[in-house]
Amino acid sequence: MSRVRFLVAALLLIPVLGVSPAASEEPAADPAPRGPQVREISEQGQEAIAKGLAWLAERQQEDGSWKANVGYKLNSDYRLTAAQTGHPGVSALAGMAFLAGGNIPGRGRYGRNVELLVKYLISCITADGMISDHGTRMYSHAFATLFLAEVYGMTRDAELKNALEKATAFTWKCQNENGAWRYAPYAQDSDMSITVCQVMALRAARNIGIRVPKESIDKAVNYVLLSANTDPRDTSTFGSFKYQYRRQDVIPTRNSFALTAAGLTTLYSAGLYTDQDILDHIRKHKLTRFLRGEPAPKIRPILKYLRDTYGSTPRRHYFYFYGNYYAVQAMFIAGGDAWERYFTSVQYDLVNSQESDGHWPIDKVGDVFSTAAACLILQIPYRYLPIFQR
Repeated sequence: MSRVRFLVAALLLIPVLGVSPAASEEPAADPAPRGPQVREISEQGQEAIAKGLAWLAERQQEDGSWKANVGYKLNSDYRLTAAQTGHPGVSALAGMAFLAGGNIPGRGRYGRNVELLVKYLISCITADGMISDHGTRMYSHAFATLFLAEVYGMTRDAELKNALEKATAFTWKCQNENGAWRYAPYAQDSDMSITVCQVMALRAARNIGIRVPKESIDKAVNYVLLSANTDPRDTSTFGSFKYQYRRQDVIPTRNSFALTAAGLTTLYSAGLYTDQDILDHIRKHKLTRFLRGEPAPKIRPILKYLRDTYGSTPRRHYFYFYGNYYAVQAMFIAGGDAWERYFTSVQYDLVNSQESDGHWPIDKVGDVFSTAAACLILQIPYRYLPIFQR
């Protein structure tokens, strides 16, 4: 199908979004609806999801994990530390892809896959509460904690609750004085991409009754707001978020589509949906940088930056999948024209970049990561996952 025909068909399928279910509501466990109930997803998108989930299911290991390359971001590259081994973070994203399709332990076509993954992740919890295997770090811990929180919200399993409480406490206890996180626990420096992962996990846990100090979320939101580029005279960065916030800003730090999507998702996750919400938070927490006259972050420039920079990352780079994993959440919550235009574009791009066997190719990290992220992105309109709702 040509791009023009696809875009026309997709736009015709997009409804006016209604009010999403409250975050405390448990999603249905039946297979995801097909047809008029969820009209944002095209027929081609539904087929891509089905193929992607089947591909993932076939590659789950006997211990419940999925294999991926363990490592860490080094500028725009990826430094490998362990090749194709059990990976809690990537495995958790695969599990989230199944949850996003309405599968939970004991129910749904892939309910058994979810069950096995829960057992694997619980087995990876260290004595201090970090979820790690083969040297994985804070990214993986956050994704795994988020997955366990979503499953616990659906099952209320007592054993899972104990594991989740331990992992959640580890997260907020190793938050640094800047209100953020870095690759390793208790690090003194921090960055946007890792911080948003932790906030999402903490919010999911807090939503279902796990103890999370409110000041932990507030401090993280402060960090994100202070990372915003709010000077309209700098047209190349206006509306974006920096990779790292430094109090003195003596060293330049980059901004990007992925970082900005992560920043906006953090604000939405903390309940800051409007410019007035942002101003109220700034005043309550006395962020003097803005109180002294510097422009406060605003939603419209952030959405414009995301619109203008969509497609700026090569589709085989892990930044593309990571960035759109957060962009789809931010745009879904924003709704309206921003959501319609974004989802039409990303759905078209993902449908047309999927391999015939169902996976999405990626450089460096491994195809489980990209395939799980792609399935999650495409399934957001199913509205099964409370963490992705307003």
